[in-house]
Amino acid sequence: MQLKEIDKDRYSKHFKQLFIGITVLMLVIALGSSQLLIALIGGEEGSNFLLNLIGVAIAGVVCGSLLRRYKEHPWMYELIYVWELKQQLNQIYRKQKAIRAAMEDGDPDAMTVMHFSYQGSKQLYELDNNTITMDELNRDIDALEALSARYQVTLSLDNYRPALLERF
Repeated sequence: MQLKEIDKDRYSKHFKQLFIGITVLMLVIALGSSQLLIALIGGEEGSNFLLNLIGVAIAGVVCGSLLRRYKEHPWMYELIYVWELKQQLNQIYRKQKAIRAAMEDGDPDAMTVMHFSYQGSKQLYELDNNTITMDELNRDIDALEALSARYQVTLSLDNYRPALLERF
């Protein structure tokens, strides 16, 4: 995975539209299917929890199916990219202890992975207007740059590939 330039306004607009759309769709499908199930096979008054739960599950399956079907649509480009980036950063985070240990020993692959992680996190923070943790992230970036200078490692996002994580 490589970092890509994302239009922040387009991403934000599409994220809000998708969130509202899924919320409304889930609400309509869950309520509609629950009421239909209650009307067809409903039990006694007040004991329809299971039928309501089935209605929510049906709504979840329908929304999930729609998202899978349209994930390649150009309108979803920014949303899918951010989702995949978050997945990649989560994989790095789960192995961060081993990566940091290798990084301190001068491992260029570990530094490359953390460089990708920091730059990807920075992009996400900027897309989501999350400025609270940006100072800490910038300190981590500076520390990584100092470490890479000490071990004479050139950091480049072009060198990152998910297969590097298999070592850690």
